[in-house]
Amino acid sequence: MGFESQLSDFLTDCEKLIVLGVGNELKSDDGVGPFIIKKLKGENIENENLLFIDAGTVPENFTGKIRKENPTHLIIVDACLMDSNPGHMQVVDKKEFVNIGLSTHSMSLSFFVKYLEKDTEIRIIFVGIEPETMDWGANPTKEVEKSANEFIEKLKGIIL
Repeated sequence: MGFESQLSDFLTDCEKLIVLGVGNELKSDDGVGPFIIKKLKGENIENENLLFIDAGTVPENFTGKIRKENPTHLIIVDACLMDSNPGHMQVVDKKEFVNIGLSTHSMSLSFFVKYLEKDTEIRIIFVGIEPETMDWGANPTKEVEKSANEFIEKLKGIIL
């Protein structure tokens, strides 16, 4: 199943969606999550059922806000070491978090997801984008930025 169909299937019956961008925007491609959130916020499409959160490198700081918003669906977007080509984008099942390298965050995203799912019905997926570099730099590399824009367009095509 292709990326777009996985995303579309996941969002079936979505009543309230949060897209959470995770990463360090000072480290080139590691900042792809926040980069995506900034671009989505620039689209002015947020409403009471669609929220974009830049979690930076501390997604755990947003667990209270996420639980308070009580979304039906959560998409976490981050740079992800998947041993693939730079810019490769894929949906990573939460059970696979332990088998992939997730960039530079203080709390494991698998623990973060387990905490959010506790006592809730929230459906969660992770969208990983393979980084080219995580060296110091203010912007994602060309391939990663291309994938980020592709994700944004596919998401908008499904939710709008």
